[in-house]
Amino acid sequence: MEELPSMKILFEDNHLLVVEKAVNLPMQADSSLDIDLLNLVKAYLKEKYDKPGNVYCGMVHRLDRPVGGVVVLAKTSKAASRLSESIRTNQMHKTYMAIVCGPLPKETILKDYLLKDEETNTSKVTTDKLGKYSELSFTLIAQDQDLSLVQINLITGRSHQIRVQFASRNCPLWGDQRYNKKAIVSQQIALYATSLSFPHPTTKEILEFKCEVPKSYPWNLFEIS
Repeated sequence: MEELPSMKILFEDNHLLVVEKAVNLPMQADSSLDIDLLNLVKAYLKEKYDKPGNVYCGMVHRLDRPVGGVVVLAKTSKAASRLSESIRTNQMHKTYMAIVCGPLPKETILKDYLLKDEETNTSKVTTDKLGKYSELSFTLIAQDQDLSLVQINLITGRSHQIRVQFASRNCPLWGDQRYNKKAIVSQQIALYATSLSFPHPTTKEILEFKCEVPKSYPWNLFEIS
């Protein structure tokens, strides 16, 4: 596994690149002007293959800036198109680990309609006439007092979906600066993309990639296999 600043390369071939994104690394350039994953990957590809001019790198899905974990990027436009089709047809499966505060909801499949406010970059639960259908399922892994470690299978991929759906049920994610009123500035959101599977854009072989959650608090409260 090749390790570069702010990302680890988990897999690479002529069509795609799978990396583990570091927490607090933007997916692409934003107003902060901080280094971002997309430009890191382009710089890596340009240097490794001695490519002249602009380097193509297609971003087909996203992780929120404070969230680390597995991400796939396309090295060709054809691969990007086919990976996007895999997402559209629910062939790309994303699994997350999270630590939530307070009592868990009774239902283990969460279904809502979410509406995004572009100006504030926040989302909220709303009516089906206004929002986009959002669904996830989760499994309780372990508990420590009022904290619960859960594994989440994301069915749809809406903006801030996991964070909003749990927060709307009064069990926000630990350390979530946007949706947890009790979070403090020094805390890092306890949400990590631990598994990603999808059909290869050309061979159609099902690929699966996994990574571990951080070893810092509050993750270290739980024994995670």
